[in-house]
Amino acid sequence: MKLSIELAKPSSQEWIDTVMADFDSFLQDHANCERKASSMAMSFVAKYPDRTEIIPELIETGIEELEHFQQVYEIMEKRGVQLPAKMGQDLYVKDLVDACRSDVEGRFMDRLLLASIIECRGAERFRMVYEALPEGDLKKFYHNLWASEAKHGNIFVKMALIYFDEKEVYDRLKVLNEIESTILYRQPLKPALH
Repeated sequence: MKLSIELAKPSSQEWIDTVMADFDSFLQDHANCERKASSMAMSFVAKYPDRTEIIPELIETGIEELEHFQQVYEIMEKRGVQLPAKMGQDLYVKDLVDACRSDVEGRFMDRLLLASIIECRGAERFRMVYEALPEGDLKKFYHNLWASEAKHGNIFVKMALIYFDEKEVYDRLKVLNEIESTILYRQPLKPALH
């Protein structure tokens, strides 16, 4: 059984060039993404309290994402970068959520699988950031983050496999993966994770 996800299309060189040209703005967006990722993990706990098999791992993931937020915030403090006054809507994530099925079980599966895809996209992009940074603490931080996010991508697929048939999970994952790449490439280039 394969838990890792192969993204349908890689991120572009133009994206990493945009990030490196305005890294402080990227840090602001990255901090927001970590806060949202922590909230997303905890929202699964709130919406699906009867899915007891996955609650401990969701809590652990929520805490880990909040720790990532704390680490990004510390980097921002050292650079004199403030959090943005408000968190803007992430149109990439909104469009992905809009692609979810509406029936209860279909939506549950889709949200888990989209969480996996989003985490895998984040891991891919953190790897690109790590590779583009000069030697130093920031490069080490993004290297460690890349490994952590790659692990998160796998856990959400593993959770889906607890509740759904393997073929159904992987068939739907393939569909959502294609949708994600289309949505990603529609986004304007900006110094942001998505």
